[in-house]
Amino acid sequence: MWKNNNNGKQYIGSAMNLYNRLLFYYSFKAMQNSVKNSQSSIYNAILKHGHSNFSLTILEYCEPEKCIEKEKYYIDFFGSEYNIFKDPTLPPMSGRTHSDATKIIMSDAKKGITGENNPMYGKNHTEESKTKISDAMIGNTNSQNHPNSQKNRNY
Repeated sequence: MWKNNNNGKQYIGSAMNLYNRLLFYYSFKAMQNSVKNSQSSIYNAILKHGHSNFSLTILEYCEPEKCIEKEKYYIDFFGSEYNIFKDPTLPPMSGRTHSDATKIIMSDAKKGITGENNPMYGKNHTEESKTKISDAMIGNTNSQNHPNSQKNRNY
């Protein structure tokens, strides 16, 4: 549980690998990059107020398969102003729909990178380029398709 010592707001989280999760929280660069791609109240708050204004409490150690269940329990017990999703046991968009304004924004964003507007339109990588890209991706856990990428982590 992260607690903002100035305003009392809290965030409850869980991690299958606590070491990796804490490395992420203590990397300003990682949090800044994550905020660019998605919304995270806790990352924004830590970046804005600094770690020195937060306390971190490990509430419980449990088996990995119990992490989400325990996270929900503590969200319900303590409350959590920084958690965007109050029930981590539900799928991320469960029961929610995008507003019409959000749908237009997403549609417009996609229109700008398709077809002839895409800088790669009509181009193909050479076999040499494909090999270089493949070799560069070996061991890269930032790749969206890598099993340890941020997108594929369970915490």
